Amino acid sequence: MEHSNKLRAGDSFPTLAATKLDGSTVTLGKPQGNTTWQAVFVYRGKHCPLCTKYLNEIENFRQAFADTGIDILAVSGDSKEQLEEHLEKLDVNFPIAYGLTEEQMKTLGLYISVPRSDQETDHNFAEPGLFVVNENGKLHVVDISNNPFVRPELGALSRGLAWIRDPSNHYPIRGTLKY
Repeated sequence: MEHSNKLRAGDSFPTLAATKLDGSTVTLGKPQGNTTWQAVFVYRGKHCPLCTKYLNEIENFRQAFADTGIDILAVSGDSKEQLEEHLEKLDVNFPIAYGLTEEQMKTLGLYISVPRSDQETDHNFAEPGLFVVNENGKLHVVDISNNPFVRPELGALSRGLAWIRDPSNHYPIRGTLKY
């Protein structure tokens, strides 16, 4: 039985890149602008209506994340064409990248699904994952799901991250005990 290699809280986030629609390369976990942290939301792809809903919901919290110095990036294994089609159903102002490879999905320790049919999609795809990378390139928060129904509630997530980021709380990376 093959075991996946899950990233551990506190690990250095791996250097992985994907592509934005303008053709530029984006490095996952590397904050843009004047932010010092990045939340990387991995989603299943355009075939998933729950992903569409969740990505649109993330937009409602984009400013709350920005106010606490956290940049947002969404990424999937979709092709450029699939992302272009998906954008017709999205109303977001944060970067979305495409082309996450199966090898990159494995590096991130994501669950990977095989499409049920050609109508669903034309490639194996990652199930949802969230990786919040701090200013030191360390994985500060991780949430990995094996299905689209279990994802962090964005209000609780944005409030929790604001609390973690408040220096007066001295909140460490949790879940780092090695066993």
